[in-house]
Amino acid sequence: MTTVPTPVPRTRGNRRAEILREAARLFAARGFHGVSIEDIGGAVGVSGPALYRHFSGKDALLSEMLLDVSSRLRESAAAAVTYAGGPEETLDALLGVQITFAIEEPALITVHDRELGNVPERERRQIRRLQRLYVEEWVTVLAELHPSCPAARLRAATHAVFGLLNSTPHSAGELPPQAMRPLLHAMARTALDAAVAAPEVNAD
Repeated sequence: MTTVPTPVPRTRGNRRAEILREAARLFAARGFHGVSIEDIGGAVGVSGPALYRHFSGKDALLSEMLLDVSSRLRESAAAAVTYAGGPEETLDALLGVQITFAIEEPALITVHDRELGNVPERERRQIRRLQRLYVEEWVTVLAELHPSCPAARLRAATHAVFGLLNSTPHSAGELPPQAMRPLLHAMARTALDAAVAAPEVNAD
């Protein structure tokens, strides 16, 4: 049985990681502009100005937060592709990566969806590049399973499945993780199979 890689964790006990985690929780609850440096400092037990030893400001904190999670997902996908067996096992491993992220870090999903536009342009381009690389890992594996399916269709299906899996901020607490995980996996596999099987529609 293939061991499913999980998103590479941040170092435990690291104050910088603690700040990022608490900031994500606050940004998800109140929005980027509704949270002050003092609020974040209070959540981790330090004064607001003390945070400037770790981050130059809220923009830098948000940028690192979203760069960090995009990088971790990309690294975990690369590990899945490297260490899993055939394409079926690799796809299951990739689903495991995304599902673990969706279940364990719903606040980051909310922050990304709402606040990416507040990230400075240079860092936003880096985040988008990491996300494109992550998607292409999925497309490559799906193409092995469905060689006759156009890459554009596989890419669209991948994004649609991300939308399904990343719905967890709306369902957090409804089911325990041990029940949510197989539910999300089954729904994602069904959605991917349906996307590939659906008839092509001519744009003409």
